[in-house]
Amino acid sequence: MPDIHWGYGFPIGGVAATKVAGGGVISPGGVGFDISCGVRLLTAHVDRTALLHRLPALMDRLDGLIPRGLRRGGLWHLTGRAQLHEILRGGARYAVEQGHGVPRDLERCEDCGAVGDADHTQVGERALDRGAGQVGSLGSANHFLEIQAVDTVYDETCARAFGLRPGLVCVMIHCGSRGLATRSAPTTCGPWTP
Repeated sequence: MPDIHWGYGFPIGGVAATKVAGGGVISPGGVGFDISCGVRLLTAHVDRTALLHRLPALMDRLDGLIPRGLRRGGLWHLTGRAQLHEILRGGARYAVEQGHGVPRDLERCEDCGAVGDADHTQVGERALDRGAGQVGSLGSANHFLEIQAVDTVYDETCARAFGLRPGLVCVMIHCGSRGLATRSAPTTCGPWTP
């Protein structure tokens, strides 16, 4: 799902149709700084009633475990710059291989978690420096992690495809590529920006 807030020109996740035959257009305002920023809904495979009495303790535990804010530090401590390049090259597939996810996660990711022709060598040094210490962190501003439960199903076919049912506990997360994108976007979009 696209991001859920206004960007610097477009709503994040917005799309503009252009005629390629007429020259097409790339709008830096449409591309924005929120590379890979979006909202994900993960099913927890537990019923709301089973979690209700444990929810306060769970929230306290999550509060202590999840790195967030502007500071550096994440759940994934990289072994070096080479591993960051592996993440950029392999995307979510690499994360799953390293134990930071499960294979079924990839089924619900665009391109199964990695864009085949992405060129990680185009990411500049400043972006790599900024992003290296933030892998596996939530971030700040409007980024969040929220424990939810399905209340009402409006489309049975769609709900079944995503494994959703009334009472099911889910985790909604809104996050992105953080400092890596913040440094990459000006470098990449610079030639198109007045």
